[in-house]
Amino acid sequence: MTSKTKKSKSAGRFGARYGKTVRARLVAVEEKQRKKQKCPLCGRLGVKRLSKGIWKCKKCNKKFASGVYHLE
Repeated sequence: MTSKTKKSKSAGRFGARYGKTVRARLVAVEEKQRKKQKCPLCGRLGVKRLSKGIWKCKKCNKKFASGVYHLE
């Protein structure tokens, strides 16, 4: 009986396609972009990504542009 292999976090949706290195890079980028980040204006955690390069702080309610995947 074969055992199940562990899927690669969010890249598990691709199965065996595209290669391990590409999927590992994708996981790293997606983890960075989905976690709450520190607001450059008020300094508190609570900034979330709305779309490509558009960020919004839930604490001070400011919307601003920055890096595409994570704040720089």
